[in-house]
Amino acid sequence: MADTRIITEYDQYLFGQGTHYDLYEKLGAHVDTQNGEEGIYFAVWAPKAKAVSLVGDFNDWDSKANPMERIEPMGIYQTFVPGMKPGVVYKYCVRPEKGEPVLKADPYGVQAELRPNNASIVTDLSKLKWHDKRWMTKRQKFDEKKSPIFVYEVHLGSWMKHPVEDPEKETGFYNYREAAERLADYVKDMGYTHVELMGIAEHPFDGSWGYQVTNYFAPTSRYGTPEDFQYFVDYLHQKNIGIILDWVPAHFPRDTFGLARFDGSPLYEYADPRKGEHPDWGTMVFDFAKNEVRNFLICNALYWIEKFHIDGIRVDAVASMLYLDYGREAGNWVPNEHGGNENLEAIEFFKHLNNIIKKRNPGVLTIAEESTAWPKVTDKAEYGGLEFSLKWNMGWMHDFLEYMKLDPYFRKYNHNKMTFAMMYAYAENYMLVLSHDEVVHLKCSMLEKMPGYPDDKFKNLMVGYAFMIGHPGKKLLFMGQDFGQHREWSEARELDWFLLQEDNNRNLQNFVRHLAHLYTKNKCLYESDTMPEGFEWINANDGDRSIFSFARHSANGRNNLLFVCNFTPIARPDYRVGTTCQKKHTLVLNSDSKDFGGSGAERPEFYKPVKQECDGKEFSIAYDLPAYGVAVFKY
Repeated sequence: MADTRIITEYDQYLFGQGTHYDLYEKLGAHVDTQNGEEGIYFAVWAPKAKAVSLVGDFNDWDSKANPMERIEPMGIYQTFVPGMKPGVVYKYCVRPEKGEPVLKADPYGVQAELRPNNASIVTDLSKLKWHDKRWMTKRQKFDEKKSPIFVYEVHLGSWMKHPVEDPEKETGFYNYREAAERLADYVKDMGYTHVELMGIAEHPFDGSWGYQVTNYFAPTSRYGTPEDFQYFVDYLHQKNIGIILDWVPAHFPRDTFGLARFDGSPLYEYADPRKGEHPDWGTMVFDFAKNEVRNFLICNALYWIEKFHIDGIRVDAVASMLYLDYGREAGNWVPNEHGGNENLEAIEFFKHLNNIIKKRNPGVLTIAEESTAWPKVTDKAEYGGLEFSLKWNMGWMHDFLEYMKLDPYFRKYNHNKMTFAMMYAYAENYMLVLSHDEVVHLKCSMLEKMPGYPDDKFKNLMVGYAFMIGHPGKKLLFMGQDFGQHREWSEARELDWFLLQEDNNRNLQNFVRHLAHLYTKNKCLYESDTMPEGFEWINANDGDRSIFSFARHSANGRNNLLFVCNFTPIARPDYRVGTTCQKKHTLVLNSDSKDFGGSGAERPEFYKPVKQECDGKEFSIAYDLPAYGVAVFKY
């Protein structure tokens, strides 16, 4: 009797409706038993192909040796190879209606060869063993609005590398298993809650950072096998660390072995090049009008979440999907049926995607990298929203960086850049991001964006990071920026860990570590991010001195934090700040501590407010605020 993986009429019906959420269990290559004999079952969707055959080392790449049977009405081709075992390298030889046959990697293949090779590899994922039950149970109750989220964004291939004798021949990549242990130790020590991985789905070109995907279901073989990647996820979960994957449904590359013109026709991409080709990136755009294409992407997201226990997806380039004229000149794009520039099909795709992920996997995050003012990205679908959990706050990031780059003398004329984000802070559920995009392409590292002499750069960055931690919104910081990487990031080399031999870099790392632990240990910094009562400006108007003071309030009002941030090199020994509380204030962060490279001058731990009006408050405290000083008080 044949295994139930054989494609049924019901499978085809669901696929045609775009609701076969476990389709990766049917299409692709799977261990199977037919007529009492074990082997491998293959199935691929290629409706416009004249014929498809299975080829590989096992048949000397002979396109006539293993022809595949066509199943109607969906145009799926299938075959069973008795005696075959996992580990076999294969492709599909697709013969189009016109033209020469083309060798294609399996769109649903779960393992691929290491570039420059690009064939698929038969792999059995049915025997993955997990030890993260406690994490997965806890995840079901995770509420992103009320939980701490401080993401460490990582490009695994360049985070840390083995030394290599011949850089031309070897990569020095850490295996997923090695990386899991080193990375978990670092993340736990620093105080991050999640790791976000760039570029894990297989891609042929290192320089794309994983944003031009050819094998959506295959963890890249640069760092090991799918089993190795499963170990990575399992290990981090056991260390209480969440994992977010960058996910790229916006576009795919033109490589002939990939999805482009898969069956000789524009199968996965829009047929009209004004919609189906991305002029900025030279890539193809998925056809969101096709149920089968939407099904491919939605079941792919569910595959990572359900098969590999991923805790969230960060969806890349959302704006490019929402706008039909994104990156396109006038006359070179197709309006929607109402004459507008909104991609109505992509909008429905996002609603479907987010709804089904949350329905099947409560507690899993979906995060939009959306760079425009598109409304209601994180609102519910019934209110016209897209239903993402969080949205990257690109507006905050742009204003923050523009302010931080300024010579301190000119900051007083740009004070509003740091306050403007609070005007729209509750329009979406936001994440504040300082990502990889900000430290490449001659934009400089975070440290080198800062003005002044070297010591000033580090102090500027400290006060900037403190402001970020205190500001409403979840947090993300790209690797290397927490210890003051000097050079721009490059995927070709590891981070400059040797910098930690320098005092300034160690001091900055200590400061970020302290900030991260302060964040995760104080509910007022995360449980009310989406509620106006969670934040209060104490003084948002001290532009002449470029000082910002604000409070973060806990839901029960018992544990609150008062932030004072000085963005100039001028000390304010008589600085007075208003407060609504008469009880003592405890100094919990002092940037002048020796641990952070400060003077180490002795300061009181407790400050008793006096009845002296300041900042419109009845009570106030006085504090000796140093140059580029940060003080955080708990009350």
